[in-house]
Amino acid sequence: MSEEIGSATASVPLVEIRALERCFETGGGTVEVLKGLDFDIMSGERIAIVGQSGVGKSTLLHILGTLDHPTSGTLHFRGQDVFGRPREELATLRGRFLGFVFQFHHLLPEFTAIENVMMPGLIQAISPEEMRSRAEVMLGDVGLSHRIDHAVGKLSGGERQRVAVARALVLDPPLVLADEPTGNLDPATGDHVAELLFEMNRTRGTTLVVVTHSKRMADQLGRVLVLRGGQLHEGDAGSAVV
Repeated sequence: MSEEIGSATASVPLVEIRALERCFETGGGTVEVLKGLDFDIMSGERIAIVGQSGVGKSTLLHILGTLDHPTSGTLHFRGQDVFGRPREELATLRGRFLGFVFQFHHLLPEFTAIENVMMPGLIQAISPEEMRSRAEVMLGDVGLSHRIDHAVGKLSGGERQRVAVARALVLDPPLVLADEPTGNLDPATGDHVAELLFEMNRTRGTTLVVVTHSKRMADQLGRVLVLRGGQLHEGDAGSAVV
C-alpha cells in the first residue's frame, strides 16, 4: 500500500468518522440515509448499532467495511484516510484488517469447513500450510475440530455460523463487523456464537461493531449507538431494539 496502515495507539481512535453522508437516487428523488455522522471507535471497544428496520444500519456497516462508499465525508482507519486510496488498496485493507460476520454466513458451499476458513489468508498469499494451521486452531476455538473436513452443506445452521466466525477471525483482524450474526439462529446457538465474539474481544482485544435487533446482545456489547433519522445517538438497547 502506498501509505502503510500503522498499529493502534492510545491517542488515535481505531476508526474516525467525520461528516459522513450516504444518499441514494431513486425514481422519486434523493433519499438521505446517513446524515452527517461524526463518531469514533476506539481499539477494543464493543459497540452495538441498533435502530428500526430500514434506517440504514447495514449501509453504515458496509461503509465501515469499505464495501460501500459514502456520498461525502471521511473515514480514517488508524489515522489514514480510507476512501482516498485506490480500489486495490481498499481490497488489501479489507483482507488484512477487517473481519466480517453476516446473518447468512456466505460460506462457499463447494468447499469444506477448513477450506472456507483458510480462504482469507490464501487470498492474501499466505502459504496453504500456515493457513491450514491457523484454521485448525480457529475451528478448535469455535468447537468444530471434529468437523473441519466436512463440506459446509452437511453442517447445521449453527455450525455454519461458527465456521463464519472462525473465517472472520482467522487473520486476527483488529476490527470485526457483524450484521445480525445471531439473527438466523435459535436462541441457544445464537448465545454461543455471541459468546465466541465476546471471547475474542476479551482475549485478543478484537474491536466489535455489531448491528443487532437483539436487546440482550446489545446490552452485552456495552456501548449502544442508535441510528435514527439518519443520525447516530448514544443510547441504550431498549430505546430502539425491536
